Amino acid sequence: MIDQDQLGMMQKLAQGVDLSENAQALDAIREVGPGSHYLGCAHTQANFQTAFYRSALADNNSYEQWEVEGEKRIEQRANALCRSWLDQYEAPYLDPAIDDALKQFIAQKKDSMPDAFT
Repeated sequence: MIDQDQLGMMQKLAQGVDLSENAQALDAIREVGPGSHYLGCAHTQANFQTAFYRSALADNNSYEQWEVEGEKRIEQRANALCRSWLDQYEAPYLDPAIDDALKQFIAQKKDSMPDAFT
């Protein structure tokens, strides 16, 4: 789980730097001007949820908040997320004829290579 979270971050980084007009936010810079903040401007409101990679596992709270919330290490958060995904998993529909054909194919391959499978 931790690896897949890190791979998600790497995937975002591998997309490269977005040089589009929206990504550069020059309109927002002109709108806000010097000495103010961007939190309330229209560009920030429209882009804040997708502008960065947001880890499902990292805890970005302060140390004190982390303590108050139970001092959960990333391994514990990863385990809880994994269990949640497994609990919610629903196997996709598979036509019974296709399922039977796949099982027969697997059995034939295993029988043809008895030393390869236990």
